[in-house]
Amino acid sequence: MTNDQIIAQISEFCRQADMAESTFGRRSVNDGKLVHRLREGKRITIDTLDRIQAYIAASTGTLPPPRLPEVPEKRDPQSNFRFFENRQKYLLFVHTCSEKRVVAERVGLELASIHPKPPALRVFDAGVGDGTVLSKVLRTMHGRFPQIPFYVAGKELSLEDVRLTLEKVPDRLFEHPASVFVFTNMNYAEAPWLTPSSPAVAASMIWHEVVLQGASSGEFEAQIAALKPFLDQNWRANVSPRTGMPVYERPIALVLYREDHRFLLDGIIPRAGRVEANFDLVIASQPYRAKSSVNFRAKRIIAPLARALRPGGRLIGIHSHGQDPGLEIIQQVWPGENPFSVSRHELLRAVKYELGSSGRDLNFNAYADNRSIFRYDMEALPNEVTGTIGTSTAFAAWNAAVYVAQIEEDRLTDIAHSARALDAAREVLRKHNGLWFYDESYVISRRRD
Repeated sequence: MTNDQIIAQISEFCRQADMAESTFGRRSVNDGKLVHRLREGKRITIDTLDRIQAYIAASTGTLPPPRLPEVPEKRDPQSNFRFFENRQKYLLFVHTCSEKRVVAERVGLELASIHPKPPALRVFDAGVGDGTVLSKVLRTMHGRFPQIPFYVAGKELSLEDVRLTLEKVPDRLFEHPASVFVFTNMNYAEAPWLTPSSPAVAASMIWHEVVLQGASSGEFEAQIAALKPFLDQNWRANVSPRTGMPVYERPIALVLYREDHRFLLDGIIPRAGRVEANFDLVIASQPYRAKSSVNFRAKRIIAPLARALRPGGRLIGIHSHGQDPGLEIIQQVWPGENPFSVSRHELLRAVKYELGSSGRDLNFNAYADNRSIFRYDMEALPNEVTGTIGTSTAFAAWNAAVYVAQIEEDRLTDIAHSARALDAAREVLRKHNGLWFYDESYVISRRRD
């Protein structure tokens, strides 16, 4: 609801109840200046709106208006995939496009604004994926902060991606031995604190600490590889019958660090019941579906991550922007298709609204397009995108376009036996002598003490 709609609802109630607006504010939400603030354009949280409507409903003997669903995310889990659950599309995309490298470079720029405080520089990756972005960022961090201990936490639901990420940890521990790694499968509102929201779920939590022996990456790799049976048995996900979305079966916290640095790291090693967030850097690269609603993104993902920032901390969010040759391929097959309808400006407004008074010490930085929007390419040889374009090149371009646009499997099946898809890819490749995509970034930072 807009402020004008809320004010109109309150004014109509006050007129019928013969009540002053200041009295209404005090009785409903314990704020006599509520209506005055709304008229000045100030925002309120969704919980405050619920309290207002509940008070009106209780006073008039009616039911409060039902809240609209936050996200049209519910799908048939048996007949559809989320875009990142199709491993073939994902792997072909990451090995033919430069997004991971370019995103890591963009995240690395934020390190110039990071001012870590003892005992560690704390980083949270809100969707580790295969660990490529995180490992590249950690290399850059080591170059800038070679002597500072690192606390590195990451959220990932996929068992396969956790395995791929763990393969990159030995080299990081060898180069920067004063590091603690923590991986979890919990959701965005729980993962930074390693604390499930439900006490019943918390009772089933698995806390697994791995103290690595030795001093070489080969020794660390062998010990981490031995975790495979533990991961196979415990790192499991189910499909929610309510939303059709994947959810963890049991919450897990996997903690890894070097034995020869245990004394130095003792103050930052997390332990059950003794965990803090307070991150210097939060990486939120593609943490939501392109077609998810702005309310879902704000409430379920970005707002909880913003709360996990320490004073001086920075959250960098990145998502697909569209308006690129990749979208041209999609629109040749499905005219008018545009899954990138939520801009960074709209998202930041929704996050600010959701945080309410708790976001007063946060800065919401959308930046100008020349700083926010960046490009990554499908990597191909020059002779592969001119003249006669081979089937493999055209298919790689088509796969990248549908992966970024997150086209559902059932829609792809409809054109599986048609030449339209590869013809569209070839036409766009010839037109632009290549294929590229745009991402846009934004930053939420907490003011320093």
